[in-house]
Amino acid sequence: MTENSSKTMEIRWHGRGGQGAKTACLLLAEAAFFSGKYVQGFPEYGPERMGAPITAYNRISDEPCSVHSNIYYPDHVVVVDETLLRTVDVLKGLKDGGILIINTRKTAGEIRELLPEFEGPVCVVDAERISTETLGRNFPNTPMLAAVVKASGVLDLGQFVSDMRRSFEHKFHDKPEVIEGNMKALQKTLDEVEVE
Repeated sequence: MTENSSKTMEIRWHGRGGQGAKTACLLLAEAAFFSGKYVQGFPEYGPERMGAPITAYNRISDEPCSVHSNIYYPDHVVVVDETLLRTVDVLKGLKDGGILIINTRKTAGEIRELLPEFEGPVCVVDAERISTETLGRNFPNTPMLAAVVKASGVLDLGQFVSDMRRSFEHKFHDKPEVIEGNMKALQKTLDEVEVE
């Protein structure tokens, strides 16, 4: 069991190679760093290939963190691809009261029917629809990043939006349409997502 003070939030991401779960994890670490937090953001490497299940982790703390291991008892779990519910125990180790944040077209009630053993809060976001509407393609990582920040409360939302604009402007300085598309995806998700 890892050391985890009340000022540390641990998040585990589940996705498939090529969906951007690792990128979203690293963007969350970057945004938390900009906010003055101590952060870790790292993937668990295995036989990576497009479509293969991957896991990534965030530790976000107000104090320095000396733990450098995978996260076995996360405060929250993010599922970027709902098909993983059939093949990966995404709830393993999730703390009581921890939020399941999932990319799906289903309602929170429908997710609960699929996971009857889970009694905690559920946050659903249709990241495919949001990214298609704002970016023109299915890039679920930006909506999932926004959903995590809103559902978990780990960062101030106004500061997060400002920091992500700065990050996108740095990364995509020669692609203003990508910057604006990502910002629209963030804002649309923040406006729509709720925890049930």
